[in-house]
Order: sequence, then structure tokens, then C-alpha cells
Amino acid sequence: MINVAVIGFGFMGITHALNILKNKRLSLRAIITRNVNGISEKLAEQVGNFSGGEVDVNAILQVPVYKTLHECLKTERIDAVQICVHTDQHYEMAKEAIENKLHVFLEKPITLRLEEGQLLIAYAKHQKVKFMVGHVVRFMPPYRKLKEWIDNHEFGAVKFISLTRFSGLPSWGQWKEKQAKYGSSGGALFDLLIHDIDFLNYTLGVPEKIESVCYSGALSVHDYIVAHWNYPHSKVKIEGGNIFHSSFPFQAGYMAQFETGSVVYSTLHPEFIQVCTHEKMDNVPAGNAMDGFYNEIDYFASCIENDTEPLECTPASSLKTIELCYDHL
Repeated sequence: MINVAVIGFGFMGITHALNILKNKRLSLRAIITRNVNGISEKLAEQVGNFSGGEVDVNAILQVPVYKTLHECLKTERIDAVQICVHTDQHYEMAKEAIENKLHVFLEKPITLRLEEGQLLIAYAKHQKVKFMVGHVVRFMPPYRKLKEWIDNHEFGAVKFISLTRFSGLPSWGQWKEKQAKYGSSGGALFDLLIHDIDFLNYTLGVPEKIESVCYSGALSVHDYIVAHWNYPHSKVKIEGGNIFHSSFPFQAGYMAQFETGSVVYSTLHPEFIQVCTHEKMDNVPAGNAMDGFYNEIDYFASCIENDTEPLECTPASSLKTIELCYDHL
């Protein structure tokens, strides 16, 4: 068993704790949070823009809670950490963990400063620990299916892709506390649209040209983005943001035109991917997108077990995604 501590216990920390408890490779040994007495309250809150699944409250409440990683390591034997704090704390938290020779799973984005991301990659290599950034869309079944169709030419070459991702204005946690140029986690560009930017980087690589328009919102100067990516033989549009009121329902999805068919998927109707030709429309099971959270940490655990690098989500590719985000400004 790989002994894991979760650092940060907001929506993402709870989500990761839940999936660690489900995983036979991993043992949740500690929770690290500034609010050591607030675990029960956090579990009762409805936070985030979608459900993280059923939480085994009793199991989580039995996990030791510490205020700092330093305090935790005095008592617990920890092999790896999953860092789920706000982006402005990513560098220091990850650096401390790596210096203690812990494997690090860091929620996206890696950092907002490219030089800090480069340093973390170098530190991890020097300490010979596994380092991976949580780009969950890469591991979500409906998006994996789209990549599979692109890679194997099931419907011929892809000609056009439209990716969308919208949510209401975040009103939970520390979002309201750090309203600045990039918001508490980088605004919609670096916190929301980064999912689709990263998926394209992973699936199609770097485009020849990016043209984008950004609108300001309550959290940042880029709370709405629409962008066109140009490749030699295909075109891509990305659109989304969090400019709507807080109760606006989260929604994400894609449409893609291939040579012999078109496909469409939306979280508003998540059970199927619709595959359309001129003659008919078929429903292909999409799988559960929420399984991506389990899939990514299980993959990270397998990299630790087998002493292999996370080739499905290298830290270098995560840093390249940040560069691409900046290309939209």
C-alpha cells in the first residue's frame, strides 16, 4: 500500500480523499488542512461545480488531521501527497513535499509562473520522485473516447472540434478572498478553460496559430474566453467561462466533425455520445466522466508502484499547457 496524505480539504481535497479510499493501491493516512477542526463541516457542505460522489464520512473522520506537512511527517509514514490547495500555494507546497522525498500529485494548474513550474520539475527529477499534475479530463471516459477516435481514424481524419465549458461564478471557499488579476486560481482561463486547452495539447499538440478574445468578469480579466486554434488539416474552437450567476449549472462538452461522421457529447446529457452520419444517429455509451478522478490517481499510483514516469500526463506537458493558456491573452 502507498501511504498518502491529502493537503487541502476543500472540494478537490474531498474528491481525492474519496477516491483514495476506493483504491486498493492507496491508503489515506493523513489530511492536512489549516482548519483541523472543520472536517465534519466541510464534508457537509455542497461545494464545487459538480458532485464528487458519495463520501464515506465515517472513514474520512477516522483519518488523522494535521495543520502542516511538517507536523504530519513527525508522526506518519507518508509516501506520497495529493496537493489540493489554491494555485498561489502550489509551488511552496509541492517544493516542501519534494524536498521530503515524497511523490507529488498536484492539482492543476502546475503553477501560474512558468519558472516555478520548471523548478518543480527539476526538483522532482533531482530527488527521484514521481511528479504529476491532475489534468482530469485526460482520464475521463467520454474524452478518452474522442481521443481514441482521433488517433485510430475510426471516422477518418478529424476536421473540426468545438469544446465548451461553462459554470456560474464560484461562490465557495477562498474564491471571494483573492480577487485579483488572475483570480484565486487563475481566473476562468487557468482554472476552467485550462481543461480543454490541456486536452487539445494532449490530443492534437501545439497549433500553428491561436486567435482569442477574452472578457473581464468578477474574478479576472479573462472570465470568458473564445478561441480558435488552427492546425494544418483541422480547426478547433474553445469557448467558456464563469461569467454567469453562481447557480448557473456547470456544463461542458464537445462536438467533432470527422470525414465520415460527427460526434457530440454534453455533461447535460452525459450517458451517451451521439454519433451522426447523413443516414442515422447512434448512441455510444459515454461512461462516467467522474471516473476520471479515480483513473488519474490510480494511474499515478501505478507509476509509483512500477517506478515509471507518468507518460500519460508528464509535468512537461502540464507546463506547456500553461504556456498555451498565456497564448490566449
